[in-house]
Amino acid sequence: MHETVFYLAALWMTVLAAVLVATVINVRSTAGRILALDTLTLVLVALLALYGAAVRSPYYLDAALILALLAFVGTVAAALYHGERKIF
Repeated sequence: MHETVFYLAALWMTVLAAVLVATVINVRSTAGRILALDTLTLVLVALLALYGAAVRSPYYLDAALILALLAFVGTVAAALYHGERKIF
């Protein structure tokens, strides 16, 4: 039962990642690309957390946490630059 749920979640996250990569490539607006990249990093964090839980290794969860923090800072910086044309 647990393996089935893991494989379904991993498959769903992989499909979402593929759709988001296509969205990043095809979207014309900068704001849309910022949102799509932020969502893509969220999906990658979820994949890292799933894999870390599957192999029972805390290092993948640490990497997911670091990626989430860096993605947050990057998204805030990109949104500020897009909105005001200056960083901080």
